[in-house]
Amino acid sequence: MNRKKLQKLTDTLTKNCKHFNKFEVNCLIKLFYDLLGGVERQGLVVGLDRNAFRNILHVTFGMTDDMIMDRVFRGFDKDNDGCVNVLEWIHGLSLFLRGSLEEKMKYCFEVFDLNGDGFISKEEMFHMLKNSLLKQPSEEDPDEGIKDLVEITLKKMDHDHDGKLSFADYELAVREETLLLEAFGPCLPDPKLGSQRSLG
Repeated sequence: MNRKKLQKLTDTLTKNCKHFNKFEVNCLIKLFYDLLGGVERQGLVVGLDRNAFRNILHVTFGMTDDMIMDRVFRGFDKDNDGCVNVLEWIHGLSLFLRGSLEEKMKYCFEVFDLNGDGFISKEEMFHMLKNSLLKQPSEEDPDEGIKDLVEITLKKMDHDHDGKLSFADYELAVREETLLLEAFGPCLPDPKLGSQRSLG
């Protein structure tokens, strides 16, 4: 990408990005194209596919849960074309790394709402928690412990007692206890890693 194109893209993306300054946007654009391997593909969507993106989540942010990484990918890939383009990259990282609590709550809720129906059901909770907990070899039926955990979580977070979490339930619970933001799995970078690792 030539300097003039890069400058124009940086200016455009900086105007629409509230959490990064111009220098940071410029660096993230360069990093995006470095991650692509510097190859601009003709006629194809230019972006990070699911595997490349998951690799970044794993290597840079220490994420290991396949389902959560797929959901994070979908959170970034707003146009659902199977690739994270440069615009989605900048906007996604802006929220991912520096978003307000409100932005992060909406993002996490979307990640956890596996079927996109506006609720986190018992089945969705069970599925996510099953992936995130270590199984003990001595356990007779590890699923029983997860079912108990789902019930405990519902008691804590389901304010309207309808057996599922709406965004309103989730938001209220997170505002009371911010640790519940990632109650069903790590879908944001660990704040401790931020100072030790860089994307580059």
